[in-house]
Amino acid sequence: MVHSRNKGARYERELAHLLNDHGFTARRGQQFSGGAESPDVVAPDFPFHIEAKRVEKLNLYSAMTQSIRDAGDKPPCVIHRKNNSENLITCRLEDLLKLMNNNNNEKK
Repeated sequence: MVHSRNKGARYERELAHLLNDHGFTARRGQQFSGGAESPDVVAPDFPFHIEAKRVEKLNLYSAMTQSIRDAGDKPPCVIHRKNNSENLITCRLEDLLKLMNNNNNEKK
């Protein structure tokens, strides 16, 4: 259990660094707020609430349910990766379409 918790914390830091490298201010969430509804990665300008999962066998629907429950005003997503694989993001199509439509309307 401790090993998996450390692995999760490392992944949360990895994601925060990656988001920072791409212009989104981000930090690991749990250690600052300590609450169950705290996002794994706090990134105020990133358009999604982030549930981070670094596991070999992910129950994606369970992780998404957790993200939906904790998301608050932001659309939920799960950013996940297994060993020797790239990061993936899972979100609801409806949320992605709304985000894309909002971005397109802002450009007009």
